[in-house]
Amino acid sequence: MVSRSYSNLLELASGEAPAPSLGSISRRIPRIMTVAGIMSDLDDDASDSVCSDPSSSAQKDRIIIVANQLPIRAQRKSDSSKGWTFNWDDNSLLLQLKDGLGDDDLEVIYVGCLKEDIHPNEQDEVSQILLETFKCVPTFIPPDLFSRYYHGFCKQQLWPLFHYMLPLSPDLGGRFNRSLWQAYVSVNKIFADRIMEVINPEDDFVWVHDYHLMILPTFLRKRFNRVKLGFFLHSPFPSSEIYKTLPIREEILRALLNSDLIGFHTFDYARHFLSCCSRMLGLSYESKRGYIGLEYYGRTVSIKILPVGIHMAQLQSVLSLRETEVKVAELIKQFQDKGRTMLLGVDDMDIFKGISLKLLAMEQLLQQHPEKQGKVVLVQIANPARGKGKDVKEVQEETYSTVKRINEAFGQPGYEPVILIDQPLKFYERVAYYVVAECCLVTAVRDGMNLIPYEYIISRQGNEKLDEVLGLKPSSPKKSMLVVSEFIGCSPSLSGAIRVNPWNIDAVAEAMDSALVMAEPEKRLRHEKHYKYVSTHDVGYWARSFLQDLGRTCKDHVRRRCWGIGFGLSFRVVALDPNFRKLLMEHIVSAYKRTTIRAILLDYDGTLMPQNSIDKKPSSKTIEILNTLCRDKNNTVFIVSARSRNKLEEWFSSCQKLGLAAEHGHFLRIRRDEEWETCVPTVECGWKQIAEPVMKLYTETTDGSVIEINETAMVWCYEDADPDFGSCQAKELLDHLESVLANEPVTVKSGQNIVEVKPQGVSKGLVAKRLLSSMQERGISPDFVLCIGDDRSDEDMFEVITNSVAGTSIAPTAEVFACTVGRKPSKAKYYLDDTAEIVRLMQGLASVAEQMVPL
Repeated sequence: MVSRSYSNLLELASGEAPAPSLGSISRRIPRIMTVAGIMSDLDDDASDSVCSDPSSSAQKDRIIIVANQLPIRAQRKSDSSKGWTFNWDDNSLLLQLKDGLGDDDLEVIYVGCLKEDIHPNEQDEVSQILLETFKCVPTFIPPDLFSRYYHGFCKQQLWPLFHYMLPLSPDLGGRFNRSLWQAYVSVNKIFADRIMEVINPEDDFVWVHDYHLMILPTFLRKRFNRVKLGFFLHSPFPSSEIYKTLPIREEILRALLNSDLIGFHTFDYARHFLSCCSRMLGLSYESKRGYIGLEYYGRTVSIKILPVGIHMAQLQSVLSLRETEVKVAELIKQFQDKGRTMLLGVDDMDIFKGISLKLLAMEQLLQQHPEKQGKVVLVQIANPARGKGKDVKEVQEETYSTVKRINEAFGQPGYEPVILIDQPLKFYERVAYYVVAECCLVTAVRDGMNLIPYEYIISRQGNEKLDEVLGLKPSSPKKSMLVVSEFIGCSPSLSGAIRVNPWNIDAVAEAMDSALVMAEPEKRLRHEKHYKYVSTHDVGYWARSFLQDLGRTCKDHVRRRCWGIGFGLSFRVVALDPNFRKLLMEHIVSAYKRTTIRAILLDYDGTLMPQNSIDKKPSSKTIEILNTLCRDKNNTVFIVSARSRNKLEEWFSSCQKLGLAAEHGHFLRIRRDEEWETCVPTVECGWKQIAEPVMKLYTETTDGSVIEINETAMVWCYEDADPDFGSCQAKELLDHLESVLANEPVTVKSGQNIVEVKPQGVSKGLVAKRLLSSMQERGISPDFVLCIGDDRSDEDMFEVITNSVAGTSIAPTAEVFACTVGRKPSKAKYYLDDTAEIVRLMQGLASVAEQMVPL
């Protein structure tokens, strides 16, 4: 029996032996998987990651669109011959996306599952037909595995949680089930294998869609470090307080961050995602010229906020159908000719669409406005639920019982106030209801986007033939009314809609009444505003905008050096500038031995001492290393810190020959027995009386923040505050201080968890200049320079050191090492991962120095 002890979750839950991985595609696409529980292996050796040189560009740009479901309808042939017939699913967003992009300069390949179960004996033939006829690559997943992946993990666990339902009990949301999670991982791996068969990794763009495939980016990035990869989430993304209840929260976040571009419908969803990255991974984001980006191991992951649109051409063609006109005429006879006004709801029959709340609001409307009884009808189209389970049955039962109660209470002969349509309608039939409805009600309690309001607006715009059927004059102004929930993705873009809290039955009923009695001119104005937005922000606009940003984000791939690190779902790619490399011990030790005059400048906090350390005092080991380096008379060693000179004197009192630079270099001392000097003229500190009350205000209102007052500087530190609130307060404080200190000779700057006020002209770069110039005055030029720091303030030192290479203050053949802590954009050319590596490096240099100092 195969052991069930796996090194990571990328192996199968079933414990069966993995199948061999498949080769690249030829004219036939082999099956990925035909036996339940078997998947191809993922080698955890990061060295297998592909990092090839740029290939020649393809003749035509190509994008591989990956989603849980292909935009294909399959039907078993009705005659005696075996086989299937296939055609495009016109209602699929993925197909509409392709139409919106146009076929001129872009080739589209689809990867996904079919709705129908294809027998293993037919899978090769079906794959061949779909590839050659539709450029579709089907992913075949055994029914049992698919059920655990889709109906299990996706619909019972991810979908409720992403719609803000906490798993408080097995019946309320889905309790985390590791076997379902393993099925989810397995299916994502199968998708990756299928993509591998068709991808040209250096040229193709890959666009992955929705929460069914959130860990797919890790599999693709592992195989191809430079893959051009975008991901779009079509569901909500919950707040960090909800999301962090997920046991595999970090695995999913890290997988998404293996994309180049991550798209969301609204700013709220993006904000929640960024907050999760901040709170759980310690990542911060910033907006650069309007683009939001996360720095992740040297790669910039861009965040795109853009709601999807509808397919205008398709909807307008349906509006022009003869069948639509006939259905509209039929509905006019059913409602308008009888003096009845139609309100319309179109929703899936699931717990988040708020159908029952809408019905209760309709009931209240009829109770509070008896004059509307017999005149207003709510038509509720209930599409079949996409999931299944106890919650769906409960929604159905509640809906049917509520409709029955309302109709019994307010119905009249020939009049039912609520008409429930729970049978699937053809698209033209639904469009006909849009055309006739006076108001559309979308009261979902949580929904990712919801395009029903967009479809309604375009349908109400209509065309000339429908105007005739409706009895409207040619080119007469159109009108429409929307009552939409605040909790759906399209709400922010519909500023003319009446927005409601769907839980507030009174407010929804009042909104329905307002929509009915509103003046005609205002209805037209609202409609015009909506139509202008919806018609210009269609699905083509959405797709082009996303791909444009994906291309912009990926343009630097070719010039970056990339390699993979980490195992399993912790895998990520480190991407660095070709000139930015790790500082190797053997490299710097060799340079140290070859040289004679050395200058060493070291930052303290975050460099020699970890930022999150509680005890900031240097260890005896650090003191010993520094003293060893200082014993060599050819070495000049400096600690350059933002801390006060009193604190540095106290900490390094046992270091006789160590140079100290305090408060970013404002104060400087060459060695212990010399006096402190200033690098810039001393200024009056009257500005502190202005700054201190402001900082105290923010300290009182920001739990965990403190003020550090030095001789010439003041620092507001929020390292122990809530990261989101602290960051928000820091931005506000920065603006506040800049305003009140505008006429003072000081500079206000933000740093890592700090906001600092210091005299103008003071920077750590001054220390580097002063040190090099003083050595030059003594007639010596260093042939070895080492400068190490971790934050923005240290970049000034790196810049001075780097620029001095071309000057006269450093020997022409000098070994120069400007090194930052962590892989990140920097003026330094070298990096080390953390303070532990810095200390090891310094210890190595101290050992060499000890051997070289004569006894």
